[in-house]
Amino acid sequence: MKQLLDTQIFIWFVIGSSRITPSIRAQIENHENLLSIVSIWEIAIKSSIGKLNLELSIDDLVEQQVINNGIELLNVMVPHLSIVATLPLHHRDPFDRLLIAQAIAEQIPIVGADQMFDSYDVERLW
Repeated sequence: MKQLLDTQIFIWFVIGSSRITPSIRAQIENHENLLSIVSIWEIAIKSSIGKLNLELSIDDLVEQQVINNGIELLNVMVPHLSIVATLPLHHRDPFDRLLIAQAIAEQIPIVGADQMFDSYDVERLW
């Protein structure tokens, strides 16, 4: 089964955070994971403004954590943007809104801790 990783979940996964329960870690390790290019963009922005301290460059992060963990990058496509344009404003974070739209368009669940995702027609695994 394919599933989309929320940015926060991806970060917690790669740093080995205890916030990810053993069952969610197994969920990630035993399924096909997609990471949106939007998440890489969000990580880059948060890193550049000091909200996220990375020990790796973005290039190394993608190579060492995305590629080595077998995570597929999901590009932003027009159908994703079309869905964003129709989403109700339950969630105002533009990164999360695009992730929600991608999960809806791709008809896959999103792995995330954010309960606001539940306001949309998307399956959230947590």
